[in-house]
Amino acid sequence: MYGKGILKGLSVTWKRFWDTYLDDISWWLSGRKRYHSEEGVRHRSSKNTRGIFTVQYPEEQLIQPEEFRYVPFLVYDEKPDGGKEVRCTSCGICAKVCPPQCIWIVRTNNPQTGKPVPEPAEFYIDMDICMNCGFCAEYCPFDAIKMDHDFDIASYGRNVYNLEKLLKPASYYAQIRPQNYSREEEARKAKEAAKAAKAEAAAAA
Repeated sequence: MYGKGILKGLSVTWKRFWDTYLDDISWWLSGRKRYHSEEGVRHRSSKNTRGIFTVQYPEEQLIQPEEFRYVPFLVYDEKPDGGKEVRCTSCGICAKVCPPQCIWIVRTNNPQTGKPVPEPAEFYIDMDICMNCGFCAEYCPFDAIKMDHDFDIASYGRNVYNLEKLLKPASYYAQIRPQNYSREEEARKAKEAAKAAKAEAAAAA
């Protein structure tokens, strides 16, 4: 009443204004970069920041947590000869569980026998329809599809990604999701070891 609320709000703004400059000076004296550096962005994103806490997008971007998910991508393993071993077998489970039905897969067929080959001939995802739910990655039995951290996909045309644009190496997945990647690799090695032990036991019998 009588303008007390307005004065209280202005005092918060005034405090933030001066704290910004005081914090800038302290960072400058310590030789650190408060702006355009990962350390500065992390500090302004934390609860301990004083003054300004916004980032200067797109020059600066917030540090994404590991479980942040946006659009899907396909994982491939790099062969020793430099080739690509695509994990996707075009089973179609991701397309079936997709709520907005934005995934299209064309399976590869052997030209001689006509039988299906476990590799996609074409793979499309309409990113403008994708709701980023992550069901495709969750239900994929081959760990072939994962959720990306890349959200800068604005364009003047439709964002329909083909197989070439969707493919990213397993090293990229390990970079954006190190904890998940290490858990999956441990589980994969344990499964392979159990399979080898079973084969040895069968051979010995």
